[in-house]
Amino acid sequence: MIENPIKRRPTRKIRVGSVYVGGDAPISIQSMTNTETCDVDATVAQIQRCADAGVDIMRVSVPSMEAAEAFGQIRKRVSVPLVADIHFDHKIALAVADYGADCLRINPGNIGSDQKVREVVAAARHHDISIRIGVNAGSLEKDLQKKYGEPTGAALLESAMRHIDILDRLNFHEFKVSVKASNVFLTMDAYRLLSQQIDNPLHLGVTEAGIYRTGTVKSAIALGGLLMEGIGDTMRISLAAEPEDEVKIGFDILKSLGLRSNGINFIACPSCSRQEFDVIKVMQSLEERLEDVRTPMDLSVIGCKVNGPGEAKEADIGVVGASPRSLVYRNGEKSHLIDTDQLVDEIESMVRQRVKEIEEAKSKEIIRSSS
Repeated sequence: MIENPIKRRPTRKIRVGSVYVGGDAPISIQSMTNTETCDVDATVAQIQRCADAGVDIMRVSVPSMEAAEAFGQIRKRVSVPLVADIHFDHKIALAVADYGADCLRINPGNIGSDQKVREVVAAARHHDISIRIGVNAGSLEKDLQKKYGEPTGAALLESAMRHIDILDRLNFHEFKVSVKASNVFLTMDAYRLLSQQIDNPLHLGVTEAGIYRTGTVKSAIALGGLLMEGIGDTMRISLAAEPEDEVKIGFDILKSLGLRSNGINFIACPSCSRQEFDVIKVMQSLEERLEDVRTPMDLSVIGCKVNGPGEAKEADIGVVGASPRSLVYRNGEKSHLIDTDQLVDEIESMVRQRVKEIEEAKSKEIIRSSS
């Protein structure tokens, strides 16, 4: 087994509700609701779908006092930590702090006078909640646009440091920072520069990344590259798609880098004329059926005998395609044969049985540890 070479950048650990961000905490996955916040039922339902996908933190836009009141109702109905997304109006920030927000996404330099900033920071300190500073290439301050001519990594860094300095002067350090752009190289440059200046946790993201396919590719390249350098403590995949899809892609990126496991790691051949069954159809069915599984597990499904045995030996469950029966490996050893025309049902059954065994073993270990 190749040792994972990624060494995460040491950062301060902060808390967003029940989730720790930074330090030795797992890299957390975030998403954001796109429902009308005042439609409490729709927003709660969307948050629950993201929770089912494994999301750690959800962000909710709060553009008005009416939305702040709705936020309070939402807070009571979901268990996922919530970040309140606020721009300019410090009174909304004070309201959602009272309503139970776990984090305030608000840039200190954009909410008015020093007194207003002090009030927001005082509320955050009083309620023991964190702040996220969010800098975007598309909304840089006018003087920085004039100074740099266009968004650059240095411009994003300077903008971020302005907001950071405000919180530092108020002796408030429970914050994380993002410096997002829609361009891969600009995003990576900004985060690299910022990571050299502060030890606060960094929230990674490519903003306005695009639609599902292209946005996923952009995010995987930029965020994957930063994560491989040890940069990043929490992340959101910003897609013009359903929030739960953002969550799944986020976990897939972490999974591919060996940074975090969430559910099944599917290993499958791209299929060719050697295949003994329709690999693509089988995998699509398995992915859909096993979407609810959160237990980490490697599942290898290969359509022929060429690469199948080698991959199967490395997986928790491996299937080597043949007709009329395919060979199953369990924990690296040959196990039994299954009917190839019943692959989906048989594999699902094996996976769920394996999940049961793993969870039972975990429960026994917890009991032993506590006794």
